[in-house]
Amino acid sequence: MGESVKRLRAMWRGVRVYFNIMPDKEDEHQIVAQISSGVSFRGANLWVLIFAIFIASLGLNVNSPAVIIGAMLISPLMGPIIGMGLAVGINDVELLKRSARSFGVATLISVLTATAYFLLTPLGDARSELLARTSPTLYDVLIATCGGAAGIIALCTKGKGNVIPGVAIATALMPPLCTAGYGLATGHWLYFLGAFYLFFINTVFISLATYVG
Repeated sequence: MGESVKRLRAMWRGVRVYFNIMPDKEDEHQIVAQISSGVSFRGANLWVLIFAIFIASLGLNVNSPAVIIGAMLISPLMGPIIGMGLAVGINDVELLKRSARSFGVATLISVLTATAYFLLTPLGDARSELLARTSPTLYDVLIATCGGAAGIIALCTKGKGNVIPGVAIATALMPPLCTAGYGLATGHWLYFLGAFYLFFINTVFISLATYVG
């Protein structure tokens, strides 16, 4: 019995080496500084957001997943969402205020931009890419949680790679905002509520995963 326990402990120590992320951890001050620098929405960041919204709206208009993915890749929306999770995790009230304010501004501008686009651009029946963002499910919660966890691990380690763009694509923050704008522009309130609820779910669980991380 004693020998079996010793072997199991030795195996666990061997396995744990592969899952230990502490040797790759970035300096904490650098992590906080990097995330804090990405929460503000003004100047270039704001213009990038507006054009990303136009691109995502065009993708929904022509029902093109490739165009929508492109919009999610260039969108800076992840910044304030991760900032809110970090602020709660390290008890930084000032960062939380900045992140929440930037998040509110970004959300409002995104919805207004998408609404203006769909008011000016004719779109017939809602297509599959648009309808897919109107009915959130439990899977969206799991995707947002796993995406947020992957994002904060990547931000806290030295070899970040292309994780953050991948998280932006997986959690799909842009299309729900564009769909909400479509709902406002066309008077489809259920589309607006469903899409905005999906965006809210993604935001909450990405921030929650960041907080835990």
